[in-house]
This record gives sequence, C-alpha cells and structure tokens, in this order.
Amino acid sequence: MRILLDNCVPWRLGAALTGHEVSSVVQLGWAALSGGELLDAMGSRFDLLVTVDKNLQFQQDLRRRPFAIAVLRAKSNRICDLLPLVPKLLAALPAVIPGQVIKIQTYAV
Repeated sequence: MRILLDNCVPWRLGAALTGHEVSSVVQLGWAALSGGELLDAMGSRFDLLVTVDKNLQFQQDLRRRPFAIAVLRAKSNRICDLLPLVPKLLAALPAVIPGQVIKIQTYAV
C-alpha cells in the first residue's frame, strides 16, 4: 500500500509501517498545502493518508477520493504516543477502501 504521512505525523512513524511504501508530506515538499490542496495533490498516487487531524473528515468531502484516511488518536502526536497505534493500523489496512475514514485510537473518545 502507498501511504502518505500528513504534516502533523512524525515522518519517523513511516519506518514502523513495514511492508508498505511510505512518504511524508514534508519529504514531498507539500507541507504548505492546505487540506483540500493536499488531498487533490495526492490524487491516485497514494492509497492512504495517515493523519492526526480529527476534523479533516468534517472539512472535506472524502467519499469520492481514490484513497482512504486513517486518523490516529493518541495523547499527542509525538512518536512515542503514536507508535503503539501501529499494530492496529497495520491490522486495519487490508480492509480499507477508497473514501473511507478509519479511526485508530488507544483511548475512549
């Protein structure tokens, strides 16, 4: 799976997503793109956007996008808080479909 890490997700998280092709917004030079611009730039280049932005799904129409969104919910967006979510994220990937938003969290919201 081709995965893009959002600007708010530490790029080092990509090393934990073994078996997948991972890029980051910063690495691609897309850090200045707004939410909608980023989603447009992703086009069909990626299968999944990993973010911690819980409001993205309410700000953008994601249903017709050719990729899915995974929203990581942890105490913070620090790598030490996000790493425990990786096994749940990897387990969810085989069932993810374009336009879907999945939430991966360690606590009740």
